[in-house]
Amino acid sequence: MKRTALFSAHQKLGARLIDFGGWEMPVQYTSIVDEHLAVRNAAGIFDISHMGEVTVCGAAAEEFLNGVLTNDVRKLSPGLGQYTLLCNQHGGAIDDLYVYKLSAEVYLLIVNASRTQADVAWLKARAEKFPRRGEMILSDASHNYSAVAVQGPRVKDFIADCIPGASLAALRVNRVTDLKKNQIGEFHFDHGGVLVSRTGYTGEDGFEIVGGDKAIELAWYKVLAVGAPYGIKPCGLGARDTLRTEVCYPLYGHELDEQTTPIEAGLGFFVSDGKGEFVGGETLAKQKANGVRKKLVAFKMTDKSAPPRPHYPIWVNDVGAGIVTSGTQSPSLGIGIGLGYLPPESAGPGTKLEVEIRGKRFAAAIVPKPIYKK
Repeated sequence: MKRTALFSAHQKLGARLIDFGGWEMPVQYTSIVDEHLAVRNAAGIFDISHMGEVTVCGAAAEEFLNGVLTNDVRKLSPGLGQYTLLCNQHGGAIDDLYVYKLSAEVYLLIVNASRTQADVAWLKARAEKFPRRGEMILSDASHNYSAVAVQGPRVKDFIADCIPGASLAALRVNRVTDLKKNQIGEFHFDHGGVLVSRTGYTGEDGFEIVGGDKAIELAWYKVLAVGAPYGIKPCGLGARDTLRTEVCYPLYGHELDEQTTPIEAGLGFFVSDGKGEFVGGETLAKQKANGVRKKLVAFKMTDKSAPPRPHYPIWVNDVGAGIVTSGTQSPSLGIGIGLGYLPPESAGPGTKLEVEIRGKRFAAAIVPKPIYKK
């Protein structure tokens, strides 16, 4: 298994390590509930160095990316990013990712760890057929970067003490806390500069710090030290999963795959209309106009039960109607929650369901997204 530059830091903190997409990653340090509540109420730091980074540079970079991604890259100015998806010709999701415009002709894609190879292969294949391929360079830059995510309502109170000063490139701001959602800047830091974005995968405010291995190792220890009076805790993949499930953020391989489209996954907002042709666009336009064959819903358990888990059957009116894609016991709400696909006619708000858990059915109901609200 691959290891991130923070592997020894996780060992020192007594993390329980698991295989995640070929990476040996921390699933928890103390407990999933403890780490989850730290992020909801104070602050947490996650190692996200396993995620992939792809750079696309050159005069034709914008045109190329707009032809392979679902969102409209032309809306980005330097220092801005957007959530988007990479689809196949049939509209199925190859990956969901963030694309940042760092300067006039430089773009950075942050992609899922388990999909980095597939994404790069797909993009390179498309680039080979791109008429202006001589005016751009596409590179898998994952080996150049490590990254951490610092998430929670108290992060804004101390992050500028960890990364002081004004940004040097991308979006120019006086302080890191001047960044707004989906903005990115480059800041001076020991062992070289770091990119800092303000996005997140937890439903809380927070920042991602991307840089070389040594810089990110230093950032990890510095954030933990400076954030200690604010209640920060190191957090693993377990809390990351419960946090994102509460706010209904998709996870590739669960809610998204190459047979599932962004429209079916409820991500139509990130499929831009009127930007011209892009891969999968024809199918997605038809689905927007004519409807879909399955729909992603959020649900809460209404009976006391063991937590719902992925692949558990969902029943509607005594008919096996779908499956759970993500399920857990919500630490914030104290009940079982989940996401799953159902036929559109069974996917209305308030629809009563049953989730089959260990051979028995337990009552649940479809609820609006996100499941957890502040």
